[in-house]
Amino acid sequence: MTVPPTPLRFGYGTNGFTNHRLGDVLTVLADLGYDGVALTLDHGHLDPYAPDLPRRVAEIARDLDRHDLDVTLETGAPYLLDPWGKHRPTLMSDAAEHRIDLLRRAVRVAADLGSPTVHLCSGPAPHDGLQAGDAWKRLAAGVETVLETAEEYGVSLAFEPEPYMFVDTVERCLELAELVGGHELFGITLDVGHAHCVEERTVLECVRLAAPRLLNVQIEDMRRGVHQHLEFGAGEIDFPPVLAALRDLGHRGLVSVEIQGGSLDAPDVARRSIEFLRAAAA
Repeated sequence: MTVPPTPLRFGYGTNGFTNHRLGDVLTVLADLGYDGVALTLDHGHLDPYAPDLPRRVAEIARDLDRHDLDVTLETGAPYLLDPWGKHRPTLMSDAAEHRIDLLRRAVRVAADLGSPTVHLCSGPAPHDGLQAGDAWKRLAAGVETVLETAEEYGVSLAFEPEPYMFVDTVERCLELAELVGGHELFGITLDVGHAHCVEERTVLECVRLAAPRLLNVQIEDMRRGVHQHLEFGAGEIDFPPVLAALRDLGHRGLVSVEIQGGSLDAPDVARRSIEFLRAAAA
């Protein structure tokens, strides 16, 4: 008897709800039938440097449990560490210790919230004349340092290749995996829109390439060569084959909608998104 594939589980990113209180975000997503939330550490929803962080984390953990929502923790807030430099400092910067501290905090918060993963990305390539080989060494060393904390708390790092950053393709992400010794807690976050935007491979080829280390999936529509997160149907991606491939691979992590520009109309964008994904997955 053939066992049917496990259904995909859909989440929604809090960076698409920046005008809502986090408790209200969780209520809306649960009411819409989402399975989980991709929670971005940032000034508004959950500031990892807030003096009352333990209280806030405990409160959010109770809300997640009450709404029966899974969670994955994200660290992609562009100006959390530097109000002038987007995604800076990076693990390749001279001030890499600030990014390492943030990622270690994220691992601890993830453990307290029950998130199996912490999302991270490389940030932009260094502008200080650092050679590519040295940038790779710094990046790998920073990741290895964070992996020590990840080992302590049993949380995986889900590295995302992102357009126009130093690590911008699945292949380069796999190269980083080799540089950290193929560590079992190093995995990949695949953003479907990003893959369509910049990869030479098709999205389906990217899914297959990332599959052995795939932990999380982010999803939105996009146009080739234009890094703009669009609602489903506003771009160029054919989603049913992508969702079918993820399902057939047995992907168990969240497939989380990431439409940052939808905050002014967030509940309706989230509603349209879950309706689209359910239909496309069927």
